[in-house]
Amino acid sequence: MDILVVGGGGREHAICWALAKSPRVGTIYCAPGNAGIAQVAELVPIQVGEFGRLAAFAREKQLDLVVIGPDDPLVEGIVDAIEEAAPGIPVFGPRKNAALIEGSKTFMKDLLHKYEIPTASYQKFADYAAALEYLHSQQAPIVIKADGLAAGKGVTVAFTQEEAEEALKAIMVDKVFGESGSQVVIEEFLEGQEMSILAFVDGETVRPMAAAQDHKQLYDSDRGPNTGGMGTYSPLPHISNEIIDEAIETIIKPTAKAMVAEGRPFRGVLFAGLMVTPEGKPKTIEFNARFGDPETQVVLPRLKSDLLEIFLAAVEGRLGDVEIEWSEEAAVCVILASGGYPASYPKGLPIQGLEQAETAHSLVFHAGTARGEQGEWLTNGGRVLGVVGVGAHIAEARERAYEAAGKITFDGKHNRTDIAAKALV
Repeated sequence: MDILVVGGGGREHAICWALAKSPRVGTIYCAPGNAGIAQVAELVPIQVGEFGRLAAFAREKQLDLVVIGPDDPLVEGIVDAIEEAAPGIPVFGPRKNAALIEGSKTFMKDLLHKYEIPTASYQKFADYAAALEYLHSQQAPIVIKADGLAAGKGVTVAFTQEEAEEALKAIMVDKVFGESGSQVVIEEFLEGQEMSILAFVDGETVRPMAAAQDHKQLYDSDRGPNTGGMGTYSPLPHISNEIIDEAIETIIKPTAKAMVAEGRPFRGVLFAGLMVTPEGKPKTIEFNARFGDPETQVVLPRLKSDLLEIFLAAVEGRLGDVEIEWSEEAAVCVILASGGYPASYPKGLPIQGLEQAETAHSLVFHAGTARGEQGEWLTNGGRVLGVVGVGAHIAEARERAYEAAGKITFDGKHNRTDIAAKALV
C-alpha cells in the first residue's frame, strides 16, 4: 500500500519510521518532509497548506492512505478538502468540524463544561478591557491562553499579576499570535503532575496509547519560556494505572461521545493533556487533534502492533475490532535545540555524530535538518533532533538517550539535562 504522510517534523519522522515496519507498506511519501525523513520516505515538495496540490498528488499516485501530521492543516480543513477532491482515498485525521477541539480553546472548554468533564474553572473573553478587569479580581498564579493555534506557545502560566497582564496584552493588544488571540481563556492554575494520553479514536471507539509526559519549558527544573517540547518519556512509573484508567474513563471516552453528540464525530488521534492534582484526580488542561510532538517519538517505539492496520481500521470504522499491543519497555526522548530557540536562531550549522548516535537501543528522529551540497547534515529549525533511548525501564532508557545525545554536536546545541528525572523516584 502506498501512503502519503503530510508534515515535516520529528513527529512525522516517527510516523514514517513506524509505518515502514508494516509488511503491507509499499512506498511512503512525505510532504514536505525533511532531510532525515528522506531516509525512510520519498520526499514530495508540497507544503502542508497546499491542499489542492496534495489532493492532486494523492489522485495521481492512486494512494491507499493519507495521514495528516500537524495541527494547522487539520484545523483549516485539509481532511475535508482531500476527501472532496480525491474521493475514495481514505484520510487519517479529524475533519475540520472535529479538529475545532484543538483549534479553539473556548470551544473545548465550553464542550467540557457542558458535558461535565473534569477541567479547570475558566472564563472566556473577546474584549480586552473586560478580560483585564476580570484578571484584576483574580489571584496569581493564573493561566492565560490564546483561543487559537499558536505553535504550542500560546499559553502563559503567570505567577504574578504583572506577568498575567503582560501576557494578556501581548495576546489581545499586541496580537503576537495574530487572530489566534482575538479571544482568550483565563483559567484556574492547576498544580500536580502533567501527563499526556494519546488515543486512536473512531467516533465513540477509543483505543488509548501508552501514557507519556512532556517537558515544555526550555531549561532544567521547568524554568524558562514555553517551547514546543524539550523532551518526553513513557511509561509513567510514578503515576498509577488506576489514575491513568480514571482519566480514560472520565475524560477521553466522554469527550469522544460528546463530540458525536455535537455532530462532530472525531476520527484520528485525540491527544489529552492532563493534570493529576495532589488529590490524585485527573483534570483536562487541553485537547489536541493529532499526534503530539515530541510525545509520538516515545509512544510509537513502544507500539508492538502494526500502525498501518490501526490507521486503516480507524478510517474504515472498525477500530473496535483491532487488538493493539504495547511493549513493556521504556522510551525517553531528549530534544536537541538550536541556540536561541524558541526565539530567533541560526540555520545551516553543520551537525556531527549522527551515525554514531544511532544504535540498537537508540533512535534519532529529525525535526529540523537539511543536507548541504556535499551531503553533510545541517541544522534547519529550532528543534533540530529528537534522540530516543529505549530500555527495560526509565533509568536505562534515559541513560541511553543521553549517551546518544552526547555524541551529536553542532554550534549552539542546547538540551535539557533532566528529562524523565522525576520518573526515577
